[in-house]
Amino acid sequence: MEITWPGIGITVAAELDQRNPSLAQALWDGLPYQSLQGHALVAGYHLYHVAPVHSLLHTPAEYKVDRRTVPDGTLFCSRLQHLGIKYGELTEPMQATPIGRVLDSDLDALVQAGREVWRSVYETKQPVIAEVRRAGERGGHVLPRLPVGDPELNRLATEVHAETERIWLDPPQELLDLHQGRIPSGAGSYETVLTTLLFVNGETRPLGYSCYGGLVRAALDGMPMPWLRQMTRQLAHTPAEFLGYCGLDRLWDFTQRLLSGLERLDDHEDFVAIMAHMALYCNCLGGWNSHLFPWQAGAHLRRTVPAT
Repeated sequence: MEITWPGIGITVAAELDQRNPSLAQALWDGLPYQSLQGHALVAGYHLYHVAPVHSLLHTPAEYKVDRRTVPDGTLFCSRLQHLGIKYGELTEPMQATPIGRVLDSDLDALVQAGREVWRSVYETKQPVIAEVRRAGERGGHVLPRLPVGDPELNRLATEVHAETERIWLDPPQELLDLHQGRIPSGAGSYETVLTTLLFVNGETRPLGYSCYGGLVRAALDGMPMPWLRQMTRQLAHTPAEFLGYCGLDRLWDFTQRLLSGLERLDDHEDFVAIMAHMALYCNCLGGWNSHLFPWQAGAHLRRTVPAT
């Protein structure tokens, strides 16, 4: 397959392999797509973006590695709905699930892409869009839509899908307003904005990764519906309410409608569908939040290495 970043004029080729065939197949079946390209902010020289593939939330992995130990150019898929690419040293001892590797001939171009994306995320805030496609085929972009049996919850899924599609490649106005200090609720003690941005970033990521992604996996593992409904109430309400207070009104509205319809969810397949749509929406918000966040505000803070 090919991964291209048209805005910076770089394309690399990659081959999928059989280390995690189910994950590789899930990604392959989801091609082509486009997504906002992100960069690791803690782990090191690593690119990642949200892939619009619902099954990545739950597809099992047969083979895991410490991602620090594998060659540069290794591709990973994760239950965070990420396609990740290592292009240099990583410091985080995370178990990861490899699915392929960028061709050796394209590794220099990959490093160049990594540096350009880092500048995008850390300095310029000019979004870089990635396109992933089968080699020799046309690109494109479609977000999958999963149906829900209950009419009201199906309407909610339709709206969540439409909103996710609307903000997939363009930043949400709610986040733009928040990052420019337009916060109708007055959130931010002593008129500060950075503190609010920090807490919003810290709540949005786990809402998609852990809450909704975890609920999808729990349902597919066979957790009984009463427990799933109770866990949804426990995990989703408080962070979504806080994020609504901070300016993410649409997320809070979606969440309230979801919670009010939980008792009508009696089917595991329907539960998985609506939670998958919420997960992808939250993961999209999280990607934009990470891109927009003013990371350069801490440029004067640099890691020190203790003397040995």
